[in-house]
Amino acid sequence: MPAPRKFTRERLQAAALALVDAAGLDGLTMRSLATELGTGPMTIYNYVDGRDGLERLVTEAVLAEAAWPEPSDDWRADVHAVAEGMWRAVRAHPHAIPLILTRRSLDLTTLRPAEALVQALARSGRSGADLLVAFRTVSAFVTGFAQAELVGPLSRDKDVTETTGRIAALPRDQFAGLAEIATAAEASDPEAEFAAGMRIVLHGLQGKTR
Repeated sequence: MPAPRKFTRERLQAAALALVDAAGLDGLTMRSLATELGTGPMTIYNYVDGRDGLERLVTEAVLAEAAWPEPSDDWRADVHAVAEGMWRAVRAHPHAIPLILTRRSLDLTTLRPAEALVQALARSGRSGADLLVAFRTVSAFVTGFAQAELVGPLSRDKDVTETTGRIAALPRDQFAGLAEIATAAEASDPEAEFAAGMRIVLHGLQGKTR
């Protein structure tokens, strides 16, 4: 009788994320993961604790891709770098965004970017409640920006031209603001938008340093 196959955590994460990228969260099941790995569903139960375990694999895999340089002597640059690293990881896997937004996790892999962001913000002189508010604000910008870019009404999906075109054509006497930003969205660059948004956030953070 052949020995049972063994899988590393990293192999399981990669396979789970590949399924979500290809078919969305509905495509991630014990059976589909087993098929992806070339084994039987019962083998997967040796590694994964039901649906919760499957979702942990995905969030771990996404946030493990976040990368940023070593800390510098400029806390603003460090906050921007960590936030950008998180944003790039999240936006690379749009189907996983609902999990990133809603799933609480204490996995070390998912906590690593959060700790780096907290440490960068702490170098601005914040602590306690001030540090918490700053962390929540930057984290919300990262995930919210990714969500708005990929699944919002002005998202940059395959139908973006049609969607923004319809919004841009709204009556100007009633929706002048939406029409203006829809026109801008048609030619906008996501990276330039993110950088500009982070400058706004950092400008606000700069206003209360000690």
